[in-house]
Amino acid sequence: MRREQDSDLVWSSDDGDLRGGPKRGKGRRKPKRQADPSPSPAPAGSTIKVKRETSGRRGKTATTISEIPLGEAETKSLAKRLKQHCGVGGTARGSTIELQGDHRDKVIAFLEKEGHRAVRAGG
Repeated sequence: MRREQDSDLVWSSDDGDLRGGPKRGKGRRKPKRQADPSPSPAPAGSTIKVKRETSGRRGKTATTISEIPLGEAETKSLAKRLKQHCGVGGTARGSTIELQGDHRDKVIAFLEKEGHRAVRAGG
């Protein structure tokens, strides 16, 4: 025996989602996100280091971009643009960005085009 107050209707084929909150039914769209603002150039005297690493990755190669003189949100935005430019996966951790594979030349060219000073590090 079910009680009426124990079963609240959350979906109806006529009305859709009845849980409340913003409705996303037919014809409703998510609001568009704002485009990333243009990146500001790096402070004078700062150099971004780009190197290739395999240690601790079971033999897989990764491109590591370190000593980035940007804030956390700007670093994540830069990581997203770099991943799209190189067509690979990766992550932003603190002030470093890791990309899957060896993309040092592409990354250095991209960073210099963005107005940053980038150099190869390591061997």
